[in-house]
Amino acid sequence: MALFGTLRDKRLVWLTIIFMAVLGLFTSTFLFQAIQANKIKDDEKEYLIIINIQEKKLFLFENKKHIKTYPIASGKPGWPSPIGHWQIVEKGTWGKGFGGRWMGLNVPWGKYGIHGTTRESSIGRAASHGCIRMYNKDVRELYKIVPIGTHVIIENGPFGPFGTGFKPLKPGDRGADVLAVQRRLKELGYFKGRENGIYEDDLKYALYKFQKDNNLPVKHTITREDYHAMGFREFE
Repeated sequence: MALFGTLRDKRLVWLTIIFMAVLGLFTSTFLFQAIQANKIKDDEKEYLIIINIQEKKLFLFENKKHIKTYPIASGKPGWPSPIGHWQIVEKGTWGKGFGGRWMGLNVPWGKYGIHGTTRESSIGRAASHGCIRMYNKDVRELYKIVPIGTHVIIENGPFGPFGTGFKPLKPGDRGADVLAVQRRLKELGYFKGRENGIYEDDLKYALYKFQKDNNLPVKHTITREDYHAMGFREFE
């Protein structure tokens, strides 16, 4: 399986290790050895949230130890929850519609967060406009535990920002897959715009030039052959 993105600092090492362990990709022996190599001081508390969209669950870790599992609701079709590695950048006691608690994420293509709901019957389903809904009692508990700056990993399949596989992208689309394409085309020298996960004109023009240079049909929809030409693979 191809892994997308890079590890930029030591802290991300243990975040990714735990993420892979939850997916069942590392053995318990490997996980123990890796954690020993990336110890946190005994007097520190560091939290990590992993959200599995397919399972509709939120896993909370404290100093690399799993301490809580909460059921959640995720984005409905057409309004996917943001796949990727984020941080909580704001907290607020928002109104009744949000269960009185909001934890905002630094997603560049929209306003997404973890919050409560007046529709608790939606928990366990794909029902939101992309945010992560929790039972109100659960979100109040989580709100008390995790500070601003807490890392949040949202995953929805084995292919990183592409979730369960490649899908055609067209102007106006937004999400982790668009962001991955922007970053790859920037690495290749084609995309000059802001990496924001939104398919706008700057990405369209970069795509046209990339397609021409690689003898691909020039079109505004990003298809499997374009992904492959960029070096993306669903399988290795």
